[in-house]
Amino acid sequence: MNRFIILLFALALFSCQKSGRVLPYYDSADFTPRWELPADNEFHQIRAFSLINQENQEFTEADMDGKISVVDFFFTSCPGICPKLTSSMTDLQREFLDNDDILLLSHSVTPDYDNAAVLKEYASNHGVNFKRWKLLTGDRSEIYDLGRKYYFVEEDEGLAKDEEVFLHTENFVLVDKKRHIRGIYNGLDPNSIQSLIADIKELEKE
Repeated sequence: MNRFIILLFALALFSCQKSGRVLPYYDSADFTPRWELPADNEFHQIRAFSLINQENQEFTEADMDGKISVVDFFFTSCPGICPKLTSSMTDLQREFLDNDDILLLSHSVTPDYDNAAVLKEYASNHGVNFKRWKLLTGDRSEIYDLGRKYYFVEEDEGLAKDEEVFLHTENFVLVDKKRHIRGIYNGLDPNSIQSLIADIKELEKE
C-alpha cells in the first residue's frame, strides 16, 4: 500500500512538473486573477484598432493574433522613466530576438509629435529590431482608450481619467495569442522583468 501511495505521489509530481505553472487571465483594471475562461468564451480581450508603426505601415489587432505581446506606453522626448522602459524592452528584445512568437509593442502617448519618422529615428538610435519590436503612433484618443480601458495599463487609476489627462506609467502588460491579458509588470524593476521573461516562456507552452 505504501509503495502504491508513493507511486501515485510521484506520478502527480511528474505531471505538475511537466505542465508547469498556469498563468491567470485578467479582465478588470484591479487585476483580479481569473483561472479559466468562461464556457461561452466571452472574455475581455484587446479590441480592434488601427495604428501606424515606425515604418509608416498600418498595424492592427490582427498583427497581434497568434503572437505573445508585451505592451508599454512611452514618448520619445521623455526625460524621466521612458529611457529605463526602453532599456527594459531592449532586454526583452535581446532575450527573444530569434523567437517569432514574441512581439514587443511600445505606444507613443504623444502621437502628435511622435510621428512615424520620429519613431523611426528613435528606433535607429536605440537598436530597435523592427521584426521584433514595433513603435506605434496614431490617433491620440485611440491610444489612450486602448491603454486605459483595454490594457488597463494604469490599473484602477486610469478608469476615471479622460483623454485630456496625460497617460504615463511604468507598467508592462503581457498579452497572449488571443489578445487576453495574462500579466502586469513594473518596467523599472529588473526583478519584475525577469518574472515577465519567465512568464512569457510559460505562456509559450500553452
